[in-house]
Amino acid sequence: MRNTRAVAFFGVLIVLALAVGLSTRTEAPDSPVPTVENTAPQGARALYLYLREGGRAVDTQLAPLEAIASSTRTVVLAAPEGRPVTDEEVTELERFVTEGGTLVYLSPRELGQHQAALEEWLSLESGLMMPASSRGLDSALSDVGGTTADVWLPVGPLHGLSRLRVSQDRGLRMGHDDAVPVAGLGGSVAVWRWPVGRGEVYVLAGADLLENRRLELLDNLRFWEALAARGPLLFDEYHHQLAPPPPFSRGIWVFVAQVLAVGLLYVVSRGTRFGAPRPLREERHRSALEYVRSMGWLMRRAKVEQELLPELDQSLRQRMQERLGIPLSLSDADAARLLEQDGGVPATEYLEAKADLTRTHAQPTVAPADYARVARRYAHLERALAGRETRA
Repeated sequence: MRNTRAVAFFGVLIVLALAVGLSTRTEAPDSPVPTVENTAPQGARALYLYLREGGRAVDTQLAPLEAIASSTRTVVLAAPEGRPVTDEEVTELERFVTEGGTLVYLSPRELGQHQAALEEWLSLESGLMMPASSRGLDSALSDVGGTTADVWLPVGPLHGLSRLRVSQDRGLRMGHDDAVPVAGLGGSVAVWRWPVGRGEVYVLAGADLLENRRLELLDNLRFWEALAARGPLLFDEYHHQLAPPPPFSRGIWVFVAQVLAVGLLYVVSRGTRFGAPRPLREERHRSALEYVRSMGWLMRRAKVEQELLPELDQSLRQRMQERLGIPLSLSDADAARLLEQDGGVPATEYLEAKADLTRTHAQPTVAPADYARVARRYAHLERALAGRETRA
């Protein structure tokens, strides 16, 4: 009873644990990719919907930047890490800016790992760490991990702005002589402006300015409103997507073809006959009587009857010892007496059989008939012994 209660108790505990485990759902972590489809804190969905609902012309680019529409005024690359921007795309971006377009490149924090071609064209290097600052916020807890960058040169979309809220991380350096730092804090630069032909390039350290969590802080949203007011604004989404895996090599296809060929050959060889089927061969096994006749014929050919006669008596005496305990050392008369006493076989029957065996064995030549006669008499004695054992 105590064991039954213990089993029931632990069974209930196991069921409760399974129920709690199944009812608890682990939510997927927020995506850090700043795409216009990402509604997480680090996404850019809020900015995209705000501009569209405000009547601004905004769109997304889902193909390589090898042919930018002539109506586009601003291209935004928000820290792309999925696919690298190729040299051909850099050439197209340079043409776009030279002809009067605006490129806003929000650089990934880790340089030299994702966009080598863009970083080489823009000559970017990692800068100093930005100091902490909560100026302009109601509380220091409004944006933990962020800092306030000052607008040093209010040009272009920064006209009329004073502060931007960015992440407290490293700034950027640009190696072009005509590039101008327009926003930052202390000795760390958060925003660079580089005039190229009739257009301009704005390089920002990180994607902080368009993230959902910081869009409404300080003058971040006004920066994007000023850019959208210039004309159609294009968000690049293509380079956020992971590149497809490389195609199978030719060696793998050759291996697959070989396996298929070997498998086809095996199927053909096992499933197709190369001639008329042969009839099944019927095997007839010999009966026990045929084996006995063969052994008899072989014995007659060998003429070993005389040598086999003593074996008959020795075999009978062995059985008498095994079944009745009659020692082999006793004389024939004593053995016959014990056989009659313990086995119920008349002593005269054994003595007559033994005398017949002795006479036959003394003959110069033992005929098969004589051997058969003696063998029948001894076989009768062995059956009598077996009958006595069965009765017991």
